[in-house]
Amino acid sequence: MITMIKVAVYTRVSTDSQADVEFNSCDAQLIRIKSFISSQENMEMYKVYSDQGYSGANINRPGLTEMIGDIEQGNINLVISYKIDRLTRSPKDFYHLIEIFEQHNVSFISVTERFDTSTPAGRLLRNIMLTFAQFERELISERIRDKMRERAKKGFWNAGGTPLGYKRENKKLIINPAEEKIVKIIFETYIATASTVQVYETLKEKKYFNRRGQPISKEEIAKILKRIVYMGKVQHKGTLYKGIHEPIISEELFYKAQELHKYKPKKRKVSNQSIFSGLVCCKECGSVMTNSFSNKIKNGRRKRYFYYRCSLICKQETSSCSIRYVSADRLDQYILENLNKIAGNTQYLESLIFTLNFGQKGGLTGIEPGHQNCNFEVNRVREIIRTVVKTSGLKSQAEREIAIKRHIKSISYSKGTIEVNLLYSAAHATPQNAPREKFPTKKAPKIGTLKVRSKKLVEVAGIEPSVRKCRNIKISTSVV
Repeated sequence: MITMIKVAVYTRVSTDSQADVEFNSCDAQLIRIKSFISSQENMEMYKVYSDQGYSGANINRPGLTEMIGDIEQGNINLVISYKIDRLTRSPKDFYHLIEIFEQHNVSFISVTERFDTSTPAGRLLRNIMLTFAQFERELISERIRDKMRERAKKGFWNAGGTPLGYKRENKKLIINPAEEKIVKIIFETYIATASTVQVYETLKEKKYFNRRGQPISKEEIAKILKRIVYMGKVQHKGTLYKGIHEPIISEELFYKAQELHKYKPKKRKVSNQSIFSGLVCCKECGSVMTNSFSNKIKNGRRKRYFYYRCSLICKQETSSCSIRYVSADRLDQYILENLNKIAGNTQYLESLIFTLNFGQKGGLTGIEPGHQNCNFEVNRVREIIRTVVKTSGLKSQAEREIAIKRHIKSISYSKGTIEVNLLYSAAHATPQNAPREKFPTKKAPKIGTLKVRSKKLVEVAGIEPSVRKCRNIKISTSVV
C-alpha cells in the first residue's frame, strides 16, 4: 500500500507583484501546484495557505503562521510553493523556515524551480535563488528611495497622509479653504500667546475640530506648528526643497513660531518620589496616569503635593475624564497597606491560589480559569507581595522603580476599584547579592483576579474633586 504524503500548498502575492497579478495571482499559483500534485501518485493536498497583499520581506503573515502551526502539530509532510520567493525573499527567514521543516521531517518543493531540499543540488539551487531574490528586493528599495528623492526635488509631498489645511488632487497638495483657517489660527494664536494650551482653548471656543470630528489635541497642535509644508516647502532626508503647492503661512510666520518654541523657558525638572510611577493606568479611559504636582502656600511656606494625573486631560481638557488625578502619597500608601494585609492573610491567599489553580469555585467573582501548565504557590505569592512592600522603602528612586517593576505589571485605578496586576514567576526569590534578572518584556497572559473589600481613599484637600471613593482593591497575577 502506498503511503500518502500530506501536502501543504502555500501561495502569496505581495504589493511588489500587483502589476503581474493577472499571471501570478494566488489562484494562478494554486492551479500550477494542483497540476503538479495530480501528476504524483503518493501526494494528497492537506490544505491551502494563502497570503494576499503581504510582502515577502518578513514572515509575519497569517497564512504562513497557520501553516507553521500545522507543521508543528505533525499534520504536514511536504510544503509546495510556486517559487521560493513566494515563501520568503529573505535568506535569513528562509533558513529559519527550513530549520522548522527539518525539525518536523517536512520537505519543501518549488514547482517552477523544481528542486527538493533533501538533496545537495536542491540546497545549492535554493541558496542561489534566495540570493537573487534578496538582491531584487534591495534593488526595488533603492529605486523607491531614488524616486522619493526625485519627487521631493520636484516639490512633491512624500510624507504619508495629507496634512491639515490641504487636500490631494492628481497627487498634488491643494489648499482646503475650510481647514486653511484652522492652520492660520493655530500659528497666529501661538505667536500671540506662546502657549499651545491657549491655542487649544481658542480652537475649542470657535468649534474647530480635526477630520475625525474631535477637538485638535495639544500634541497635534505642536506637530502642526513644526510642519515645514505650511510655508510652501517639502523636506526629504533633512534637505529642504521648494514645493509646488501654495503656502498657507509665510516663512517669517513659521520661523517666528519656531523661535518661540526654541527659546521658551524650560521648566526645571522636579524630583518625584512616587512609588508606583509609570505603572498606574486610568481604568475609565485607558490612559496612563503620569506624575504631576501642585504647590500650596501655607503659613508663608510652600508645600508640594504629588499626583497621578490621567494623561487624557493633558492632551485635551479636564472634563475629558472624570478620574482626572489622585494623590500619589495617599494611593501609594493605600496600596502598600492593603498588600501588606493580604500577605498576612493566609486564608485569603489559600483561597486565591486554589481558585487560580483549579478554576472558579465557591461562587467567587472576577475569576478566570488558571493556565494548565502553571501551579501557583501560596508562599511564592506571599513572597512577591512582601518583596514589593519591602522594596518600596529603598532610598534610590531608580533602584526602587526597577525592583517594583520586576514584580508588578500594572495598576488600574478607578473610583470604585484598584487592581494590582502582579508578575508571577515560579522561581525562588533572588538573593540580595545575586545578579538581578532582566525585567520581563513579553506580554504575560492574565490568569485571574479576586476582589477584596477595603476603605475609602481621600485626596489631599485643596484639589478638586476633593474626595475619591475607592471601595475595592483587586489582586491579579500574570505568568512570566
